[in-house]
Amino acid sequence: MFLPEFGTYEALYREFSWQIPPNFNIGRAVSDDWAVQHADRVCLEHFSADGRHLSMTYGELSAKSAAFANALTALGIGRGDRVALLLPQSFETVIAHVAIYKMGAIALPLALLFGVEALEYRLSAAGARAVVTNEFGLSRLEEIRPRLPALEHVISTGPASGAVHSFTSLVEAHPSVFDVAETGPDTPALMIFTSGTTGPPKGALHGHRVLPGHIPGFQMVHDFLPKPGDKVWTPSDWAWAGGLLNALLPALMLGVPVVSSPAQKFDPDMAFRIMAEMKVRNAFIPPTALRLLKSVDRPLEKYDLVLRSIGSAGESLGRETYEWVKATLGIVPNEFYGQTECNIVLGSAAHLGVTRGGAIGRAVPGHRVAIIDDEGREVPAGVTGQVAIARPDPVMFLGYWNDEAATARKFVGDWMKTGDLGRQDAEGYVEFFGRDDDVITSSGYRIGPAEIEDCLVGHPAVKLAAAIGKPDPLRTEIVKAFVVVADGYLPTPALAGEISNWVKQRLSMHEYPREVEFITEMPLTTSGKVIRRLLRDRELAVAAE
Repeated sequence: MFLPEFGTYEALYREFSWQIPPNFNIGRAVSDDWAVQHADRVCLEHFSADGRHLSMTYGELSAKSAAFANALTALGIGRGDRVALLLPQSFETVIAHVAIYKMGAIALPLALLFGVEALEYRLSAAGARAVVTNEFGLSRLEEIRPRLPALEHVISTGPASGAVHSFTSLVEAHPSVFDVAETGPDTPALMIFTSGTTGPPKGALHGHRVLPGHIPGFQMVHDFLPKPGDKVWTPSDWAWAGGLLNALLPALMLGVPVVSSPAQKFDPDMAFRIMAEMKVRNAFIPPTALRLLKSVDRPLEKYDLVLRSIGSAGESLGRETYEWVKATLGIVPNEFYGQTECNIVLGSAAHLGVTRGGAIGRAVPGHRVAIIDDEGREVPAGVTGQVAIARPDPVMFLGYWNDEAATARKFVGDWMKTGDLGRQDAEGYVEFFGRDDDVITSSGYRIGPAEIEDCLVGHPAVKLAAAIGKPDPLRTEIVKAFVVVADGYLPTPALAGEISNWVKQRLSMHEYPREVEFITEMPLTTSGKVIRRLLRDRELAVAAE
């Protein structure tokens, strides 16, 4: 399952083969396997703004996760039960994850940013029997707990009283040795709900094989990590597949320390401070966060960075941001691609010469990716179609929780449809255009929003941008841009015209936004993706008035 260090991408792709053990368990792989001979090896570090940083070893992680697994067992939680994790990046989050996997139960990570309705929907749909949360999460659960009959236990990592268990007390009261459940690659381990950008969220269920399935892509993006001194950090919420599977779990499995940081609204200066102070060598930073980093002037003069690799995924990185990272930070960012259902299947690797601004990259070793038409047929190079992944594939989900019909609709033959439009060239590079339902139809042209948004953020006055199709009686749709202005700029009609003309001059006459609306905040999913659907719905509501 590990990536051999070949000198060329072609040799790497050709020679790689999967070797996933028949009795694989995520919990054992990220803690006990290391603790046996390297108990004192640091696996986690936590950044504190006051400088009093914390650390945890593999030996401590192994012992504490075993104790928590015993505690959950004593509460009646067993194999296959769903245990929700409503927590920020923290040591307790990792301990809980590892304990759940060791038991053969199913982890259900949830973002603290979710409102009560979103939480109720996911906890109810999953039938969660227990939830581990903090003081903030308790306040969210208080209103909905009476409507969740399956939810028997609430465990708090902070203050606890009454019917709420104390996480610390449970760990301290139980033995630090646990007999890890026998699990195979297809044993359910993890359920992550899709972001819900297109319809109600669905629980994507993954087997224990999902972790080794991520290793080749993770190593490819981070220049054959692990290497001496490597250390991983991401601002992404560990409740999202990006934070959990693009950073936390693969790093722990490979023996690389992971830095956690307090939950906060993304702050570019703080992000640079964390990376500098904690000596982060390998960062996973989604495109939106990378664009926000541009607001920090001359960061290398202000911060002593030791970054070796930057991976980015979640939405299109774009040529403008790619070039900024390269010029400003001196690192070629490696873009990669995947979905909650099937992650890190396309990627870049600058160290292997696989890098191109505006393109995601090429197929990660071990995965077969193609562009297909509506009937599931591969289309020729240069033709736009839907990005698809062939099954079987270790990172591919087992199915949607309690929804066989939705699972079946995700496939055409042996291709898993992503719903994302792309185009592949003769070398295998894939260019991403956006979700099929995000495509704008204007005057007979089909326009992907990603290229427009990439061009928009190249304007110095644009901090964040989104492009949608606005209904138009003459052209079917026109391109409309929503813009959050950068600091120091005023949202004036003159600036709107300047931004529109900027795109017209750089892209084409049919792709420029005929309308530019300034907004104070961009609607984003918890994983940092722009929710264009909300912007489209708003336009339709205005048109209906």
